[in-house]
Amino acid sequence: MIQEEIKTTYKNNNTNIQNIILENREKLTISGVVDVLSFDDQIVILETELGMLTIKGEDLKINKLSIDTQDVIIEGNINTLTYSDKEEKKSGNIFGKIFK
Repeated sequence: MIQEEIKTTYKNNNTNIQNIILENREKLTISGVVDVLSFDDQIVILETELGMLTIKGEDLKINKLSIDTQDVIIEGNINTLTYSDKEEKKSGNIFGKIFK
């Protein structure tokens, strides 16, 4: 079995550090999570210190959620990780996107 680990560390000018570790596309560990906005077995939307993070896949479940330490562990078949700006949360409704 091939073991693959992708580790991403991002540091912006405000010294926020976020680590994302993806193991075998089955286990995702994320630090710097502020809030879980939405989740089901196909999509998880997180607010992180560095923006909105959307995780898409199949059979997704949150195995660990600690707002105190800002850590989240998601398991399942992970297909996509997408970042978007924090501003999109504020104008997240349809009218905000149309009149932007």
